Amino acid sequence: MSTTRPDGRVERGNRTRQLVLGRTVEIASIEGLDALSVGRLATELGLSKSGVFALFGSKEGLQLATVREAGRVFAERVLRPVTAQPAGVLRVWRLCEAWLEYSRTRVFPGGCFFYEIIAEFDARSGPVHDAVVRAQRDWSAHVEEIVAEARDAGELHSDIDVSQLVFELLALMETANGIAVLHGEETAYRRARTGIAARLRAAAVDPHLVPQVD
Repeated sequence: MSTTRPDGRVERGNRTRQLVLGRTVEIASIEGLDALSVGRLATELGLSKSGVFALFGSKEGLQLATVREAGRVFAERVLRPVTAQPAGVLRVWRLCEAWLEYSRTRVFPGGCFFYEIIAEFDARSGPVHDAVVRAQRDWSAHVEEIVAEARDAGELHSDIDVSQLVFELLALMETANGIAVLHGEETAYRRARTGIAARLRAAAVDPHLVPQVD
């Protein structure tokens, strides 16, 4: 009976790729995707330029890989923790809470990774812009799905405007992130939680389903 041994070069390549992407998401969350360069990463991480280039092929390839990596981390820290929560207003609340904690605890040192790069690429065109658009649309669509499920479960008023409610919830979260990062303080997160709770209570059939905000 023979066993297939893993290719050491592939394993090393995967480890190097994750090392590089771990650094690129940090840089981009503070300085933007344009701040990424093969030379800078090779110098900071003690790698060869040719080795880094071989992993991504171009600066654009590096930027796209960074967006994908940030999406993976975002899903792990924001989406996955509420997956097992039953449909309803509490799931909406916990999703918003998970997002605020993701920003507050600086999963990415610059706050929300996507808040930074949306501002950088919103008026551009090309594959990186398109990847950023997809990420934003996917997140917004996910929140809409969770809110619609809460309505269909009978926990939100049947005539609620789902898209409007989602717009307001996202606006509160993104404003909290921007103000907190700019001023280096956390008051904005409390204000966002208060606003989100008030908006959900107004939309809920039973306002008591929404936890009290400390």
